[in-house]
Amino acid sequence: MAESGEALGTVPEHERILQEIESTDTACVGPTLRSVYDDQPNAHKKFMEKLEACIRNHDKEIEKMCNFHHQGFVDAITELLKVRADAEKLKVQVTDTNRRFQDARKEVIVQTEDIIRCRIQQRNITTVVEKLQLCLPVLEMYSKLKEQMSMKRYYSALKTMEQLENVYFPRVSQYRFCQLMIDTLPKLREDIKEISMSDLKDFLESIRKHSDKIGETAMKQVLTVQDLVDFSPVYRCLHIYSALGDEETFENYYRKQRKKQARLVLQPQSSVHETVDGYRRYFTQIVGFFVVEDHILHVTQGLVTRAYTDELWNMALSKIIAVLRAHSSYCTDPDLVLELKNLIVVFADTLQGYGFPVNRLFDLLFEIRDQYNETLLKKWAGIFRDIFEEDNYSPIPIGSEEEYKVVISKFPFQDPELEKQSFPKKFPMSQSVPLIYIQVKEFIYASLKFSESLHRSSTEIDDMLRKSANLLLTRILSSCLLSLIRKPHIGLTELVQIIINTTHLEQACKYLEDFMTNITNISQETVHTTRLYGLSTFKDARHAAEGEIYTKLNQKIDEFVQLADYDWTMAESDGRASGYLMDLINFLRSIFQVFTHLPGKVAQTACMSACQHLSTSLMQMLLDSELKQISMGAVQQFNLDVIQCELFASSEPVPGFQGDTLQLAFIDLRQLLDLFMVWDWSTYLADYGQPASKYLRVNPHTALTLLEKVKDTSKKNNIFAQFRKNDRDRQKLIETVVKQLRGLVTGMSQHM
Repeated sequence: MAESGEALGTVPEHERILQEIESTDTACVGPTLRSVYDDQPNAHKKFMEKLEACIRNHDKEIEKMCNFHHQGFVDAITELLKVRADAEKLKVQVTDTNRRFQDARKEVIVQTEDIIRCRIQQRNITTVVEKLQLCLPVLEMYSKLKEQMSMKRYYSALKTMEQLENVYFPRVSQYRFCQLMIDTLPKLREDIKEISMSDLKDFLESIRKHSDKIGETAMKQVLTVQDLVDFSPVYRCLHIYSALGDEETFENYYRKQRKKQARLVLQPQSSVHETVDGYRRYFTQIVGFFVVEDHILHVTQGLVTRAYTDELWNMALSKIIAVLRAHSSYCTDPDLVLELKNLIVVFADTLQGYGFPVNRLFDLLFEIRDQYNETLLKKWAGIFRDIFEEDNYSPIPIGSEEEYKVVISKFPFQDPELEKQSFPKKFPMSQSVPLIYIQVKEFIYASLKFSESLHRSSTEIDDMLRKSANLLLTRILSSCLLSLIRKPHIGLTELVQIIINTTHLEQACKYLEDFMTNITNISQETVHTTRLYGLSTFKDARHAAEGEIYTKLNQKIDEFVQLADYDWTMAESDGRASGYLMDLINFLRSIFQVFTHLPGKVAQTACMSACQHLSTSLMQMLLDSELKQISMGAVQQFNLDVIQCELFASSEPVPGFQGDTLQLAFIDLRQLLDLFMVWDWSTYLADYGQPASKYLRVNPHTALTLLEKVKDTSKKNNIFAQFRKNDRDRQKLIETVVKQLRGLVTGMSQHM
């Protein structure tokens, strides 16, 4: 029962498997068959039985079907046999056609291959064309770059490089030639920088060499700097470095180099002060330098700035001022100093026109003006000395009206009395007076030349002129006059003429005032106007000349006195005055005759001084310590000489003395000699100290000194005096008087 149950259970399963085998793709039968072996034992045998039964069923069905279709198959075979011959025939035709087709196919294949090859070539060409169309602009741009480099269009070349890098190279970056081009660009940029920098260096060297030409043209104001200088190297270099993003490097280099050039320009040659051309070249170089910098400032953006140029100018200005101070101090030629001033004015005005401050230069001009005045003063000192050396110190002779007009055209002289005189006649002054007056005016003109173009008011210029003129009068002319007056060869006659000359020059000072008023248009009444010190100058010179007259007159008197040859032991006088004294008096008369042209007080003072000096000299001769003995005969001779002096004084050699004023110069001698000649010792001793004393001017010490000289002579000449009563009495009197005089001298010394 159990086996029958299992058999019943496996039959549907085997049918299912057979259905799967029949309906499933043979590739998938494996798993189905495997399930047959996985079932119960003997399942395989049973499955095989079932499979065979299924096969027998299908064979029966096939047989039925074949029986059903057999007649049709027979008919088909019959028909097939009928078409066999046609098939053979067709086979031959097909074979032939196939052969011919194969032959045609070969040609077609060849042509097709050609076509394919052509199509490939065409495609490649198209690709190449497309790539070339992509590359050609790059190559054209690179070729353009090379052309720009060869034509030195470096800024354009840099722009082309930027286009290549930013636009063209990215399109062809996959190609090797692109990388090669890219690799060349840094080198090209460096080449451009080096070339542009080289051009800049050439430009800087060129403007350094031609700075003087640029400055000269700028100072003449006939051309602009663009007409003389090609600034394109600077522009190119600036644009190139800007394009390269290295503008700061360029600016620093340019400024550094220009500062170096500035220092070179500002350093003058050691001989710059010797000629005006040296100064001119120095100034033109500086102007050329700053004109270029000003142009660069205005046409570029940031290469130089106003702060930079101001700093450079301030540095240069300090150096210029130091140079001018140092070198102008060596200049001794006023004409050169004046030309230097004119150059400085043009230099300052030129740079001021370019916006550079120049006030310090005009301040410097005032310093140089003082130096200019010093050189003028030195020059005019030489002129004055030459005039004084060439003067004959005689009144100017005039032989005709024309000569008279020539003199008064040079010197403002007015004298109605002289005008009335007939020719020939003489001006009171010598020829140096009009020449000095003319030269003073020339000095004022020369001083005015420096004051021009200094941008100062007329009042300031007038004040400067007057101060300069005062220096000329008080320092130079006064010094020359004093030097002249003190020269050994200048005699009394010359001194008299000098006094006359200074008087007329003093009177001409008001005309010099008018002259300066006319050339400056500033009235003398203007507040704070400086006055000329000519009056004091000529007064001082005149006083010096007067003092020199007194000194030389006394020296002349001393020369005559030194000729005195007294015989101090003579027994009796010669009965006439000594020869040296008469010569001296004659000399004094002639000299005082010349003094009539002097102012009255001068002549009187000279005459009084001469008489006093003569009196003093004669007194000193008597009292000379070297003179030990004097005879009464010598005293009498000396008295004769003093009498001649008194007669000379009383003859009024110079008018203007009242009474016996001039004779009083000899009063000391007169009273002393009278005391000895009269031997009036009792009166002298009795009246001593009384205001009304007859011998009031006789000093006890003087009387004692002379008395001792006379006493010694009396002893020597009277060997036998002790045997004569009168002589003994005289000696006793002398001894007594000597004692009393000594007492008076002692009393005087105690009261002092």
